[in-house]
Amino acid sequence: MEKYLVENLDVAVIGAGHAGIEAALAAARLGCKVGIFTICLDGVGNLPCNPSIGGTAKGHLVCEIDALGGEMGKAADATFLQSRMLNLGKGPAVHSLRVQSDRRAYTTYMKHALEKQENLMLIQGEIVEIESEGGRVTGVVTHLGARYTAKAVILATGTYLKGEIIIGKSHTPGGPDGMYAAGALSDCLEKMGVPLRRFKTGTPARVNRRSLDFSKMQVQEGDEEIIPFSFENEQIGENQVVCYLTGTNERTHQIIRENIHLSPIYSGDIKGIGPRYCPSIEDKVMRFQEKNAHQLFVEPCGLETEEMYLQGLSSSLPEYVQRELIHSIQGLEKAEIMRVAYAIQYDCVDPQALYPTLEFKAIGGLYGAGQFNGSSGYEEAAAQGLIAGINAARAIQGKEPLILDRASSYIGTLIDDLVTKGTPEPYRMMTSRSEYRLLLRQDNADLRLTPLGYELGLISEERYQRFLEKKAHIEQEIERLRTTYVSGAKGANEILERCGTAPLSGGASLAELIARPQVGYQDLAPIDQGRPELKRAEWKQAEISLKYEGYIEKQLAKVEEFKKLEKRRLPEDLDYQSIEGLRLEARQKLSSVRPMSIGQASRISGVSPADISVLMIALEQRRRNDGKNQ
Repeated sequence: MEKYLVENLDVAVIGAGHAGIEAALAAARLGCKVGIFTICLDGVGNLPCNPSIGGTAKGHLVCEIDALGGEMGKAADATFLQSRMLNLGKGPAVHSLRVQSDRRAYTTYMKHALEKQENLMLIQGEIVEIESEGGRVTGVVTHLGARYTAKAVILATGTYLKGEIIIGKSHTPGGPDGMYAAGALSDCLEKMGVPLRRFKTGTPARVNRRSLDFSKMQVQEGDEEIIPFSFENEQIGENQVVCYLTGTNERTHQIIRENIHLSPIYSGDIKGIGPRYCPSIEDKVMRFQEKNAHQLFVEPCGLETEEMYLQGLSSSLPEYVQRELIHSIQGLEKAEIMRVAYAIQYDCVDPQALYPTLEFKAIGGLYGAGQFNGSSGYEEAAAQGLIAGINAARAIQGKEPLILDRASSYIGTLIDDLVTKGTPEPYRMMTSRSEYRLLLRQDNADLRLTPLGYELGLISEERYQRFLEKKAHIEQEIERLRTTYVSGAKGANEILERCGTAPLSGGASLAELIARPQVGYQDLAPIDQGRPELKRAEWKQAEISLKYEGYIEKQLAKVEEFKKLEKRRLPEDLDYQSIEGLRLEARQKLSSVRPMSIGQASRISGVSPADISVLMIALEQRRRNDGKNQ
């Protein structure tokens, strides 16, 4: 193939899904000349599976992306159809925002955001080759021979690398929604020594709204009070649709059991490893045989389409079996199937080949992000894309990289899990993965990360000043609540009685009353004469800070312990094979991962506390020897 030079770039981003979009926007906003490449412009920002943003723990990621200056939260706010805050029956640590998005409106928003961004070119073209020289990337080449030089390349290929669509016995090369797969790039990466492996995911069927009987389903309304994802937004409109709840039954399960031999998962036709936390319907039925029903959510794909998404019903069974099992479900008896469910296998990387910056250890200037790194989900992808874009730009500009640790964010937890522990299956973020989840709530993501976004150059001066004002209001209100006292005689006991908690025998501060589990900030309004006019986000932060103060202090103490180990840096040239006392498995794992700190080393699977003790002794001995040799 004859190559010809088209453009000299700073950063080339391969893929314009959720990871690629955030990577390209971040690098361009930081002043780099960026080209983002996609097989088809109509697939930019596609939501090939569920047309929704957020969910348990994923909502945290979206809020963190927004606090750092990313785009996903704004796009979700601009295109949502229904908004719901999940887990409200539990504590604030696990409250997670989820919106049903208008699928086409979302992709249109994101494509336009890329088109408008200065320093950024959006290019349709399949990248078939990454050029390198002396262990560093130098550019990319399209299938037509167009060559673009680049100082950094970000792989955000989603499920396209040697993608294969599987429905029963049908195996067809392809990406999501009938797009074609990218094969040549996989071959190029293998030649470069990139450790690829095969993962699998799937998506349910879509059905026509007019063919459904909603009278047999349970209506799911959205929240009355709409909370935006983006901290820049206060009002974003109202819910425009409802969703519906139905479920499988014994007849559905019987159909699946009778045809399980036709499932590519069970016949061995699917070699890729699928997500344990998002199994297909046939997998659910076979693994949880004690259950006689599984919930299904029937959700709209947009305002200008009649397509409805069957969340919870992903499958790779033959089409005729899918039809039979769908028609066995209440409300779906006459469902017209518009898109058949399918599984997709694809190539991705072992993320332990990456630094926490998401740059490859063995190839300078090459970064990975999103499903290419072994994760699953739009939000996980966008979070990694943002960090990869920031770090590619900062490396080109000669600046220190951005590494978020586990105590700072869910983004830090996500990346640390991937690059330190690796993942044997598509990785999905959950609140249980964080040791510090009471500190890392979605409601305080701006307090945690906006100053960093501003320092990086992704948060505007105007937004930062508004943030500082909000922060001051919260701090002032907490102090006011601590120093404002009331007594039972002044109406407090009536309120406490209504809230179901013990009356006051003397006086108490408003902060002490809010600390009671049964009492909320708004409950005390009748006796709080000096209350200022605050926005919901401001008084809510004050309330949570006071109500969970003791637990927060305990987690902060654990964070301090964590940071001590993170500060114990490990030399890049440390020879783990030569350290006496380290077990063989620990030597192998440490040599492979090349951890940056004692803290990171302690989280590697197969490295024991005893190994860490040996490692710390070896570090101290090395420090003494270096001192003697100076």
